[in-house]
Amino acid sequence: MKPILFLLILVLFYSNYSCKSFGQDATPEAVKQTFKSKYPNENDPDWHTDKNGNYESHFKIDGISYRADFDASGQWIETESNIKKKELPEQIQKRIKSDFKEYKITEIEQVDHYRKGRFYDVEFKVNGKKKDIEFDKNGQIIND
Repeated sequence: MKPILFLLILVLFYSNYSCKSFGQDATPEAVKQTFKSKYPNENDPDWHTDKNGNYESHFKIDGISYRADFDASGQWIETESNIKKKELPEQIQKRIKSDFKEYKITEIEQVDHYRKGRFYDVEFKVNGKKKDIEFDKNGQIIND
């Protein structure tokens, strides 16, 4: 009985995992072509889908991890990477120090977006909940 239960759990785990992560062959050709034109020196991205059905590539350049998102037609959406607080533009650091000093920073991402351009997504913990605030390079909040 135990081997059957173990096998059943293994099958369920694998089927759940395989729905979220897949290889190059399952990625639409248009997505792969856009990725290749945008990142010509990157040959081995890991592909996943997100909750919106977009294709995410995870890869490294010069030891830095990136995630780039594409829609099913191959349109690039955004590329992001985690950065440290000291890597934020000075104006954002000043804004956080003056307006958000009581909040704990949990994550900072530098984002290049097809429509918004470059911005910085700072995730704060506020009253036990996560709150993302997007800043432009001048420290202006661009989301609400």
